[in-house]
Amino acid sequence: MSAERTAVVGAGSWGTALANLLAKKGGETILWSFEPEVAESIRAEQVNRRYLDGVALDPRLRVSTDMREAVEGAAVVLSVSPSHVVRPVMEQAARYMAPGALVVSASKGIENESLKTMDEVLADVLPGEAGAGCAFLSGPSFALEVGQEQPTAVTIASRSREAAARAQALFQTPYFRVYTSSDVRGVELGGSLKNVIAIAAGVVEGLGYGNNTRAALITRGLAEITRLGVAGGAEAGTFAGLAGMGDLILTCTGALSRNRQVGVELGRGRPIDEILGGMVAVAEGVRTARSARDLSHKLGIEMPIVEAVYALLYEGLPAPRALEMLMLREPRPETWG
Repeated sequence: MSAERTAVVGAGSWGTALANLLAKKGGETILWSFEPEVAESIRAEQVNRRYLDGVALDPRLRVSTDMREAVEGAAVVLSVSPSHVVRPVMEQAARYMAPGALVVSASKGIENESLKTMDEVLADVLPGEAGAGCAFLSGPSFALEVGQEQPTAVTIASRSREAAARAQALFQTPYFRVYTSSDVRGVELGGSLKNVIAIAAGVVEGLGYGNNTRAALITRGLAEITRLGVAGGAEAGTFAGLAGMGDLILTCTGALSRNRQVGVELGRGRPIDEILGGMVAVAEGVRTARSARDLSHKLGIEMPIVEAVYALLYEGLPAPRALEMLMLREPRPETWG
């Protein structure tokens, strides 16, 4: 049983699923929602109709649209906003955070402007040394399946062994197994970059190709992620684990993957603005494609799949042409890292 009071900042599907997990463990949990209608749905029906419909939420889970009410006095603050708003949202939350509060991030992405991952963003906005002691949750985990208590395994990374162990104990349940890691950089980049590769995996499906094409795409996508990660200071082995290969496989193949679905529609010829206009939740890979491309250029790392996805999203490259460009690249030995 968890006795710590936790504030979950962000009431999307993932934030709601994690808040529900903690509430069911018995810990005092309050979920902050930016959208009043989401908060009202949870209060009135004990369901998040907009983002996690079909999952009955624990009656002990509280919800608020008041950041101060949610965060003040919390021993743990879980950051689960879409990555492009983590900076302003957590700047607001930091005003009310108790000294010594553990911050756990479950957002995945890279800021477009700064090319910073969420650990670097939190280091910018949190007071004092709080940013250095954060923990980062990542791995193959669809929110709906966690809400349904389907067996799931994830990774918690932190530079602080104490913070990692504390977060591990907080989230561990009979259906939610938590491993720890000290490779914050690798876990952050793996969780962010897999969304870009998932768009590409969806594209090949939307074009009508099958298992051979998808397997090649996933494998070479993992090679690109590993190259960039190692150049950025991550450990190569991290990308063979849950936050690397595990999350990549799930997001590239799972029917619940928003990024894969964006790719499927692109492969079928729909314009990106029309696709995004019809979505309720955020597909992180669309923004991350720009950041990943810029970061690869900055570090001098070749990432042809990322380049192709960027061209599809931002330069109007037709999907068949993007795949042709990848297949007709100069033949070379298979190298890893």
